[in-house]
Amino acid sequence: MKITFYGHACVEIESNGTKLLFDPFISPNPLASHIDMDALKADYILISHAHQDHIADVEAIYANTNAKIVSNFEIVSWFQNKGLENAHPMNHGGKWQFDFGTVKMVNAVHTSSFPDGSYGGNPAGFVVKLADSTFYFAGDTALHQDMKQIGEEFAIDVAILPIGDNFTMGIDDAVKCADYVGTDKIFGVHYDTFPYIEIDQSNAKKVAEKGNKELLLVEIGETLNI
Repeated sequence: MKITFYGHACVEIESNGTKLLFDPFISPNPLASHIDMDALKADYILISHAHQDHIADVEAIYANTNAKIVSNFEIVSWFQNKGLENAHPMNHGGKWQFDFGTVKMVNAVHTSSFPDGSYGGNPAGFVVKLADSTFYFAGDTALHQDMKQIGEEFAIDVAILPIGDNFTMGIDDAVKCADYVGTDKIFGVHYDTFPYIEIDQSNAKKVAEKGNKELLLVEIGETLNI
């Protein structure tokens, strides 16, 4: 699979010609000002929770692509009420076979509300099993024991984890999370966008290396083959 980082917690996964875009927050992010959103051709938009820094560009990207929105019932309903009808609701513990592979919605420990303050349902992560690989997109979360169940059920190739601390887990807990889910690869997200989540990238890599993990930190717009 190919993974492209679009800043903050937004990544695109491409596998066998299908593009999955997670938590699009691009246009409000000064660090991603060079990204041309009109060039994004997502087939699916997966949303972990309702905070503005994870949904800001859903409507604009949907208008260009009609990508199917996958999220919890509350988020899907909120967007459908705005006219974004192509959507698939899920909830924690449920899984669904899509044309690209299987998605299971898993627990995340965080909060969730829409920009207007209304209830956004419970925050979540996703385990996605593709034809060629399996990955865990944790969403915004603290470290929690349920992550161990992911490692028991799936063979995770890479975990896409928040490492900015303060609002989510930091690098120390991300290393523990990777242990829980059974992978040695961490793709870091949710760092450096705001002052509260600025990190020392060199130190983060040292912490990961000490924990026998490979921490992948890439430039915004960069693509890796996993």
